[in-house]
Amino acid sequence: MKITDRKLEHLYVSKKYDVESGSTGFQDVTLLHKALPEVDKNEVDTTTTFLNKKLDFPFVIPAITGGHPNLRDVNRRLAIAAEKLNIGIGVGSQRAAIENDSLAGSLKIVSEYAPNALKIANLGAPQFADGYGVEEAYQAIDMIDADVFCIHLNFLQEAIQLEGDTNGKGVIDAIENLSNRLDIPVMVKETGAGVSRPVAELLRDAGVDAIDVAGLGGTDWTIIESIRARNEGNILKEQLGQTFSGWGIPTAVSLLEADVNLPIMASGGIRSGIDIAKSIALNADVAGSALPLVEPATKDIENLTKRINQLKEELIIAMFLTGSKNISELKETPKVITGETKEWIKERSL
Repeated sequence: MKITDRKLEHLYVSKKYDVESGSTGFQDVTLLHKALPEVDKNEVDTTTTFLNKKLDFPFVIPAITGGHPNLRDVNRRLAIAAEKLNIGIGVGSQRAAIENDSLAGSLKIVSEYAPNALKIANLGAPQFADGYGVEEAYQAIDMIDADVFCIHLNFLQEAIQLEGDTNGKGVIDAIENLSNRLDIPVMVKETGAGVSRPVAELLRDAGVDAIDVAGLGGTDWTIIESIRARNEGNILKEQLGQTFSGWGIPTAVSLLEADVNLPIMASGGIRSGIDIAKSIALNADVAGSALPLVEPATKDIENLTKRINQLKEELIIAMFLTGSKNISELKETPKVITGETKEWIKERSL
């Protein structure tokens, strides 16, 4: 299957089927309610700065779609929302558009409709293991006039995918090379299986500027690839996807694992403003949520912006109820951690 068709199929499967699995761990995290907040809710300040860009609230639309002509309107709506709400936006893998320039228009539209928003270009680690370098990174950056370049780690997905690229050798050297040579910040993100402390330390030492943990508990790409395999009649790949569904590090835990003095983005099962608040209390600087935006992004800008504004209002209320006047105070708000997340912290000495 062509890369571009696969991108469209991924979006279709995520809309039609239940593709979530595992637990984020946020159910084990409670922010301490402050009955006397001594804060005016109308004065709660959600503004923050992430990778040199000021945001109206700590939210980045994660990578949702890659290059495909049929996804042009989806990317346009996402870009309009990012610009209007002054939040960040990442695009899906740009590999297809680099290998076929006729597909670039469906991604270039992001820079057209979100000229001032934080924009994040994106290519996969397997491509850098197989020969991509600085030139391809700049192609991706220039395509959307990006402020940040992101390398996604999706080896779990690749191991299940019918067309998977499973060469993981040399990736950290490629990341270090890009970190040293690109003139914009470099971020590395997982894609649903989380980041451990040793990996976070490797990335920090390689010079990356931020990490998106993208932990377990949200969209599970093994489920998506299992469904695709079933539809293609590949029983082995279908069963492999089922076996590895739920593999990874829960998002809440991964935020603690990845705490190595770098800016952190929380994604993977973020479904409410409370989840965003908990993420920030667990060391994140921004959060992102993809799956809840897929349906409205395929329909109209009004529902899309309404959904994102709901997340913002939920965050504001959570900040108000913890007595947090701003994001810095939310980072320091008291929290109680119980259950499996507490056990993980103890076992891993986090």
